[in-house]
Amino acid sequence: MSEGMPNTTPLRLLVADDQAIIRRGLALMLDAEPDIEVVGQAADGQEALEMAEALRPDVVLMDLQMPRLSGVAATRLLAGRLPRTRVVVLTTFDDDERVFEAVQAGAHAYLLKDAAEDEVLDTVRAVHRGESRLAPSVARKVLDQFRALAGGAAPGEPPGEAAAPTAAAPDEPLSDKEERVLALLADGLSNKQIAATVFLAEGTVKNYVSRIMEKLHARNRTELAVKAATRRG
Repeated sequence: MSEGMPNTTPLRLLVADDQAIIRRGLALMLDAEPDIEVVGQAADGQEALEMAEALRPDVVLMDLQMPRLSGVAATRLLAGRLPRTRVVVLTTFDDDERVFEAVQAGAHAYLLKDAAEDEVLDTVRAVHRGESRLAPSVARKVLDQFRALAGGAAPGEPPGEAAAPTAAAPDEPLSDKEERVLALLADGLSNKQIAATVFLAEGTVKNYVSRIMEKLHARNRTELAVKAATRRG
């Protein structure tokens, strides 16, 4: 913690994984951080949902393959019931369908279990700040799925082989400043980094991001980053 009087309220975290060794190891690692408090551990998706509703954590670290209720289903239900609780998926699976389903369900970040400790910690903190994070390989898979849908194909199906898609509301044009903010967001910069680059207050950048999401019909920052990559071609 820095000197002065910073906000000392720790980030409240729930760890959900059906493998006890992994769950406990993650909880020990994360709880050792001075700004993180692990408030609970869940062994399956149903327990994760119930504990989240009781404990109201800031972030849930969610495995995908769990009994009773999958991580994707639990994420989708959490997004509807506890919109202020953010979900970081940490899993061994990186196949296209699982990645896309997790992002569509409302996950704010998607990491593989071979991620470095620093990457996990940085992602949890970034998501708590309101950012979204996808590993480059994961972002590419999501982008490919969005492009498939844009071409009228189902995820995993070659574009152009399905019926014409239902017409969606057209995107609104962005101002030059909004285009700049969107480009920096697509490069993976945080709100604070964007603010320093374009000489704006961090709160102003947050307002820009919200407005861009409205114009491009993105439901969350992750979808916005994917749409930004799509616009780049």
